[in-house]
Amino acid sequence: MRVLMVSKANVVGIYQRKLEEIARLGVDLLALTPPSWRDERGELLLERVYTRGYRLEATPIHFNGSFHLHYYPALARHLAAFRPDIVHIDEEPYNVASWQALYHARRHGARAVLFSWQNINRRYPPPFVWGERWVLRHIDHLIAGTDSAAQVWREKGYRGSISVIPQFGIDPVLFAPDGARPPDRPFTIGYAGRLVEEKGVDLLIAAAAQLPGEWRLVLVGGGPERDRLHAMAREAGIAERVEFADQVQSTEMPAFYRRFDVLALPSRTRPNWKEQFGRALVEAMASGVPVIGSNSGAIPDVIGEAGLIFPEGDAQALAHHLAALLADAGLRATLGEKGRQRALACFTHERIAAATVEVYRQVAAGG
Repeated sequence: MRVLMVSKANVVGIYQRKLEEIARLGVDLLALTPPSWRDERGELLLERVYTRGYRLEATPIHFNGSFHLHYYPALARHLAAFRPDIVHIDEEPYNVASWQALYHARRHGARAVLFSWQNINRRYPPPFVWGERWVLRHIDHLIAGTDSAAQVWREKGYRGSISVIPQFGIDPVLFAPDGARPPDRPFTIGYAGRLVEEKGVDLLIAAAAQLPGEWRLVLVGGGPERDRLHAMAREAGIAERVEFADQVQSTEMPAFYRRFDVLALPSRTRPNWKEQFGRALVEAMASGVPVIGSNSGAIPDVIGEAGLIFPEGDAQALAHHLAALLADAGLRATLGEKGRQRALACFTHERIAAATVEVYRQVAAGG
């Protein structure tokens, strides 16, 4: 079975581990990704980390950084040369890149699988709503990252086959506990992700400022909120306890998780966004780090019973959870072990690749 995957997400090196697992299961895989992708944190260059058993090719991209408008001018040439049985489109149905990939897949007689995270029933103006409807009519299978994403596409009228599979998993060897905690390390709260308003990092600073005793807050990532968050920490009198770490390569993240005693994801829902998954949660869980998340979007489903949940926007509730973990090493150990076991049971690349290949087999068989 020959599969061509189109995915800007595969610029991230640790995500490529899933591609190796797909290839190991007998798929002849060509993965196309742009040379870089731009977002609020800056430009992320393609990281070639896991490349065994399949082909990972960088292809030019137009309108880099525009979720709705980007597309790949050389895509038709790649399809004609590779002649896939299936085209796997890692884009939302309202994106130009999805329209382009589906159009050329149909021209070459390939079946099409599309992945979506979209978990809010949003209505788009023309031409995006027209393109979305056309994609939903003509794809052969839809993979939704969460149950709520699957529900959105049912509400929008999609009647085809849906599977619920996260887009990527974790490597349980790369993300793993590192043994004994250094006794002289202050209680360390971590955050990893974009520094944008909807991620609620300001709430985390406000909550941390209420904590007693010795602690430190490490924020890994970049984005337009960085200066405001700096100012907020200064105004709260905790600037010397807050470390801002620039965006790092994906393979460097395990070292950061090993510095954390807890990871917090205080996302807040907005009219056009709610948390779609929270990848840092599963990376921290696999690393044996206790996690705290708001109840925005998919966060409670990802954490399950393996962490602590608080009502989004409630700094007092977040501070309460942080204080409980600061005071109780036994609770930290219990939640760390529960998180590790949940990550191994639900979120490894091996499991996600196997579920994805089963979708390919169903689609190839006409199911």
